[in-house]
Amino acid sequence: MSIGDCWSFFSNPGNLGKITPPALGFAVKSELPGEIYAGLMIRYTVSPIAGIPMSWLTEITQVQKPHYFVDEQRVGPYRIWHHEHFFQGIGAEQTEVRDLVHYVPPLGPLGALLNPWLIRPQLERIFDFREQQLTKMTVAARGDSFA
Repeated sequence: MSIGDCWSFFSNPGNLGKITPPALGFAVKSELPGEIYAGLMIRYTVSPIAGIPMSWLTEITQVQKPHYFVDEQRVGPYRIWHHEHFFQGIGAEQTEVRDLVHYVPPLGPLGALLNPWLIRPQLERIFDFREQQLTKMTVAARGDSFA
């Protein structure tokens, strides 16, 4: 997939559900534009634990078309969530997608204790699913990082 086609897919917030595991019960609650922009707020619900729905409000804070954008949680399950998306063309028909996620788990000391055993492995499964879906679409998804 070319970088232009890749950007068209990722910059359309309606496509997020296509790369989110169905078990998370992801549902968008906002009206969505056809393309993201800095300042866009997106409301959705996700059910990461025992099917219990949680509200999440994300703001798109930076956009550098077609190479980069950032989403940050404003309301949701994490104390901090900052997700950077990078797109690099590889030749004319392939794009490398990289993610860098900085997060602070919820629940203070309990969240810190649960992070290596529950929270981080769940995030890794979510991004593994995403990579599988992108591979099916012929996008090179590599280098997911969590901090």
